[in-house]
Amino acid sequence: MQRVLVVGISGAGKSTLARALGRRLRLPYHEMDALHFTGPGWAVSPTYAEDAARIAGTDRWIFDSFGAPAVRDLLWERADTVVWLDHPRRVVMRRVLLRSLRRSLTRERLFGGNRESWREWLRPDHPAWWAWSRYGSRRAEIGRRAADARFAPLTVIRLRSPGAAEAWLRAQDAEGRRPRT
Repeated sequence: MQRVLVVGISGAGKSTLARALGRRLRLPYHEMDALHFTGPGWAVSPTYAEDAARIAGTDRWIFDSFGAPAVRDLLWERADTVVWLDHPRRVVMRRVLLRSLRRSLTRERLFGGNRESWREWLRPDHPAWWAWSRYGSRRAEIGRRAADARFAPLTVIRLRSPGAAEAWLRAQDAEGRRPRT
């Protein structure tokens, strides 16, 4: 595992798992939303696709994203491993709702200095609404891509519950990986 995508719907725990796996494997972790949203008002970086392509062109990385359409094929072609967090909708929704509630209450700074606001809860692109409405289609899309012959060389690890994800992550430590010198 040298080039890893951690995929799933919003709220599945992609960033948390990718960050922890990156530490264990000593892989540079890249938060896709931080590359994507770089300015106030959730402005998209004009160099997003180039930045993601530059990182994907290196030998070692981990991204916490299925990949936006502009970079999706590139990421899947360059990855050697896809870790799919395929958790039940009830788990994902609980997580995304609690995360958005916390962010709205604490006014936590996010990508590009943005913050989730209460007004945004009514928008269809709010993470909670997005996760609810896109759960089935995103799951099907990841499944199709994981089975696509173009990506046959990939190792796909499908984790169907938070417990399975935790156990798998612990097993990465148990494999006796040694720090690179």
